[in-house]
Amino acid sequence: MLEIAVKAADSKRAEEIVALDVREISLLADYFMICQATSERQINAIVEEIIEKEEEAKIEVKRIEGKDAGKWVLIDLGDIIVHVFQSSERAFYNLEKLWSDAPMIDLHAWVE
Repeated sequence: MLEIAVKAADSKRAEEIVALDVREISLLADYFMICQATSERQINAIVEEIIEKEEEAKIEVKRIEGKDAGKWVLIDLGDIIVHVFQSSERAFYNLEKLWSDAPMIDLHAWVE
């Protein structure tokens, strides 16, 4: 599920893709994936690609939040929460710092 989301985001040129293992520190999910885009149009393309690829893999997309605003979209896949930000929003909310106790997942094998 995480690999599908990472590869889908990367295919739409998402920037600074990271994944945090929050299993030991959060009841919300097992992993948070965070990435950013330079425009609302690119955010929508990334979100649509992630949703399409996850659904093709028979993974239920439980909820999507923020799609209309286009600055921060959250995709709830159950065990994984995907955050797609505009650059300025990502810097403002700084989820990586907020969840700094969570180990980073090595994504190099999945992104180009």
